[in-house]
Amino acid sequence: MAQFKINTASNSITALTPRTFGELGFRERSNLQEWIAKQPSCLGEELLVIQKEFAGFSDTHERLDLLALDKQGSLVLIENKLDDSGRDLTWQALKYASYCSGLSKETVRRIYQEFLDKTEPGADARERITEFLDADDYEEVTINRGITQRIILIAANFRKEVTSTVLWLLNFKLRVQCFRVTPYSMETQHFLNIEQIIPTKDVEDFMIGIADKSLDEVEGATEEKNRQTIRREFWTEVIGAMASKTALFQNVSPSSKGWISAGSGVRGVWFSFVAGRAFGRVEIYIDRGDGEENTFIYDQLHVQKDRIETAFGGELTWQPLEGKRACRIKSEMAGNMFDRDQWPAMIEFMTGAMVRIENAFREPLGAINQKLRTVDKGGVALMSPSLATADAANGG
Repeated sequence: MAQFKINTASNSITALTPRTFGELGFRERSNLQEWIAKQPSCLGEELLVIQKEFAGFSDTHERLDLLALDKQGSLVLIENKLDDSGRDLTWQALKYASYCSGLSKETVRRIYQEFLDKTEPGADARERITEFLDADDYEEVTINRGITQRIILIAANFRKEVTSTVLWLLNFKLRVQCFRVTPYSMETQHFLNIEQIIPTKDVEDFMIGIADKSLDEVEGATEEKNRQTIRREFWTEVIGAMASKTALFQNVSPSSKGWISAGSGVRGVWFSFVAGRAFGRVEIYIDRGDGEENTFIYDQLHVQKDRIETAFGGELTWQPLEGKRACRIKSEMAGNMFDRDQWPAMIEFMTGAMVRIENAFREPLGAINQKLRTVDKGGVALMSPSLATADAANGG
C-alpha cells in the first residue's frame, strides 16, 4: 500500500519511499519491540503490557517478545519479526500460548509486578490491573480465563506457511491476528505503517462480538446479579447509618456499583464511599472534566494538608493520580463488602470517617469554590500549580 505526504502549499502529494528494517539499521528487540511496548494502542486496541522478553516457561529457555492483557482480562502474546516472518512463527506462538494457558491470576500479577519493579519502581500491579480492567476491586478481576489466550504476530512480510496456518486456526475460534509493519522514509524522516491483514477488521469485530456475547451470557450473568444485589443491600445499610449523623447522603439512593457519591458544593468534587472485596474507603474525588482545574483544586487542598488532617483527626492518603485526569484524597480500611459478617465494622469506620472528612474539607472547598467562580466569570485565569500552592499557603 503506497503512502504519501500531503503538501498543502502546492496542493499535491509526494510518495514516501518503502524501506526495510534491515537497511535502516533497525533491530527486532531494541527497536520494533520497544515501539510496540511503549505504544501498544498502535495495534488498534487498548493493551496493558505486563512483561517483555518473558521467559517464565518451565523446562525451556524460550522467550516471548511481549506479554499483555486486553480489556477482557485475556492474555495477549505478541511475537515480532522484522523483514521476514520465518516459517515457524505460528508454531512458536502456539507453544507460548499453551505455556501461558496455565498461568494463574496470582502468577500474572507477580509477572507484572516484576516488570513494574524494573520500569516503574513503587507502582503496584494490583492497582494498575484493576484500573486497566475498569473494575472496582482487584478481587473481582478475572484474568486468563479458560482458553481465551490470544496471539498477535507482527512482521514486514508473512510467508505463506504462516498465513495459511493462521487462516486455518481461525476456523477453531482461536484469536490470532497478523499485522504487517512497513517502514517508510522521506529524506531524514522515517515513518511506520501498521496494518492488520488477518483477519480483516470487520470480520474480527464480528467474531469477537459473538464470542464475548456467548461468554458473558453463559458465565457472567448470575455472578454479576448476585454482586449487584449485595452491593445494594450494603449501600442501603451505609445510607441508613449516615442518616443519624449527617444529611450529606439523604438524597442518595443505594447503588449496584462499588461506590456512591454526594456533592460537595463544588462542581466535579464528590464525597464518595467506595468498597469492594479488599477495602472500604471514603474519599474526596476530584474530576471536573478538565485536568488543569482538577490539579488546581488538588494543589489548593494539598498545601493545607496539615491543617486538614488535624481537623480530620488522622492521616489521609493524597493521590494526584499522575497520568490520569482525576485526583483523590482518601482514608480506607481492609474489608470485604461481600462478607456480611464484616459489614458492622466497615460501616462504622466508613460513616465515621465520612463525617470527619466532610467537616475537614467543607471550609477549604468553600474557599476554593469562590476562586473557581471568579475564574468561571472570566475574572482571572487559573493559576499555575506553583502559584496556587503559594497562594493557598498564604491563606489566599
